[in-house]
Amino acid sequence: MVIDQERCIGCEACSVACRIENNTSNFWITVETQGGGQKDVPKGKYPNLEMTFLPHLCNHCTYPPCVDSCPTEALIKREDGPVILKPDLCNACKACLFACPYDVINFNEEDNIIEKCNFCSHRIDQGLKPFCVICCEGQAMFFGDLDEPSSKLLEMISKRKVFQLKPEENTEPSIYYCYPRPKRML
Repeated sequence: MVIDQERCIGCEACSVACRIENNTSNFWITVETQGGGQKDVPKGKYPNLEMTFLPHLCNHCTYPPCVDSCPTEALIKREDGPVILKPDLCNACKACLFACPYDVINFNEEDNIIEKCNFCSHRIDQGLKPFCVICCEGQAMFFGDLDEPSSKLLEMISKRKVFQLKPEENTEPSIYYCYPRPKRML
């Protein structure tokens, strides 16, 4: 997935869409301002104000520490990329919560089970995009196959300045963020 920070307006439609699609009480996607601070307060001095948003979701790592930490193999890395939960195998030990360096795994107290983004794998299996991508109001989220030479994702990654969260963790996240391009002064 590529998230274009230039297009993200911080509306949290992705968060709500995810919650509805997956019928969960927890938010599997949260939207924060880049660099911290209050969400709806711009940075800078007038007239040079900026607001940059950063949606947080499971990074579907190439080397997911949550999968390695799970003693019951309830978390698995699918061959096509998503890290998913097999709920019937989860024993609620919470080892994955502590192993995840991105703090994107939730614990559902009511059902005594962990929850996390699964890239809407049920939709992917039907040839559809994740629901957050479909519902993104700013059309800032792009989903596809990085191994496909003509993919929009590869084009964005090669033409724009991108970053991944916490590269020092060596997890090789599957989420890329495009920095906003410098604004042209009139």
